[in-house]
Amino acid sequence: MPDIAGSAKVRGMNNADLIVATLKAAGINHGFGIPSGNVLPLIEAMRRGGIEFVLTAHEGSAGFAADVMGRQTGRPGLGIATLGPGATNLATGVGDAFLDRSPMIAITCNLNRDQLGRRIQMWIDHHALFRPITKASLALRPGRIGETVAAAVRIALTEPQGPVHLDLPEDVALAPAEEEIPALDAVPAPGAPSAGSVEAAAARIAGAKRPVAVIGATAMRLREPDLLRAVVERHELPFASTTMAKGLIDEDHPLSVGCIERSRRQVQRRFLAGADLIVGLGYDTIEVEYEAWIGTAPLVHLDIEAADTDGKVEIAHRTVGDLDAILDGLARAEPASNEWTDAEIAAHRDAFQASLRPDAPGFAPHRAIDVVRQVLPSDGILAFDVGAHTHQIASQWTAHGRRSFLITNGWSSMGFGLPAAIAAKIAAPDSPVVCLIGDGCFQMTCGELTTARRMGLAFPVVVLNDGWLGLIKVKQMRRQYAYVGTALGTASGPEEGSTPEHYFGVPAVGVRTPEALAEALAEALAADGPRVIEAFVDPTHYDDTVFD
Repeated sequence: MPDIAGSAKVRGMNNADLIVATLKAAGINHGFGIPSGNVLPLIEAMRRGGIEFVLTAHEGSAGFAADVMGRQTGRPGLGIATLGPGATNLATGVGDAFLDRSPMIAITCNLNRDQLGRRIQMWIDHHALFRPITKASLALRPGRIGETVAAAVRIALTEPQGPVHLDLPEDVALAPAEEEIPALDAVPAPGAPSAGSVEAAAARIAGAKRPVAVIGATAMRLREPDLLRAVVERHELPFASTTMAKGLIDEDHPLSVGCIERSRRQVQRRFLAGADLIVGLGYDTIEVEYEAWIGTAPLVHLDIEAADTDGKVEIAHRTVGDLDAILDGLARAEPASNEWTDAEIAAHRDAFQASLRPDAPGFAPHRAIDVVRQVLPSDGILAFDVGAHTHQIASQWTAHGRRSFLITNGWSSMGFGLPAAIAAKIAAPDSPVVCLIGDGCFQMTCGELTTARRMGLAFPVVVLNDGWLGLIKVKQMRRQYAYVGTALGTASGPEEGSTPEHYFGVPAVGVRTPEALAEALAEALAADGPRVIEAFVDPTHYDDTVFD
């Protein structure tokens, strides 16, 4: 992080300029939001200070985009909103960053100080709103601007990472700066684990006959991500992953057994039931609690925090502390061996993948997902959304790299996919990006196509149109409820429905076969701007695969 300690006050700098200068020093180059009169002083300061303001169609999308910028860059994402409804809209994306552990600065631009707390149009208590969904909610006041922003950056980046809210009254933003630009402190690492605890973990692994590692979301933030591969290879550990941790080790690896707790979860649970030890590597229970799937196998939990369990999980050993240090110790420990064979692991992986692709009428979602995986280069980035397709993608998709598989699983909010793709393309403009979302998600956020178009961001948006809120429809079916509130009215099958020529000026095309999707996707990846591909799919197989 740049050290600008001792920088003299800049003549003519106001507090908004000081805020921007501090955020710029922290490596922040973009901020997402929607203007209002109260926001204008900050936007003008961003223009002067070299942080680009990205106009989104909704503050919720601004929050999602800021979350993903934090994940992809390792620096806090920046979301900006006005008071009242702007703040409440932004809160959805802030909650996402809080439960998914993404570093973020959320700034609400408020009334003048003498109006705070009065019964005035749009005013609410922002701190009461954001306190439960942030690591801290801080007021910006003259004389403490720099130290407050610097503290917010440090808090956001300190593990467990997350969002920090800053509330900025307009008169404070416009007041002359009274401080120098602050130095930015080094971010502290989690406490070091004891050597004895790491050695005990290694001994537990060495003593197991059929251990399985499960990689979780904390591992997404490793400083040295190659340590994961070093550990599983040194100790010959078959490994699964949670949804968000996919790709931290290439899933083509011969020890990979796939994603847990998504489509065909029972297939994975039966495999895990054959383990005599589960090794949680950076496993954050916010994605899925251990007791949902672990059965009777004892657990070795290795993470920055103790596991949240219901008391039924047998925790054989835990090592809590800096995950890099824990994994480094395991990578240096005496190699362990076990009874798993390469053939056994490969047979399970093949059977699991086959179960995800049942014979199905027409253009099934699993066929569309396979096409996207085949066409998107192996180093490409996939951003997707929440719904029935989430379960299918998480289990079916082969992820090859870190930061290549973008989803929310702690917050699990619809509306994430398109803003995530926008942020991913801004963060890595030379990387191919595909946004793969359901029709319900597209209806929520299609206005963000204007954001992508305005910024000249070239990526395809593949909409899996089955005419339903598919995940809820499956839940209704399983409870023997009527299908109420889940029909989207866009299409009732692959032979019905039509696609307009464009959405908000973004060219669109409809496809009904894998071949047509492959052709349209290849063309879209070569285009100079965003494209929409509406894939009319038959969702019948969701009934069997999503929860089985």
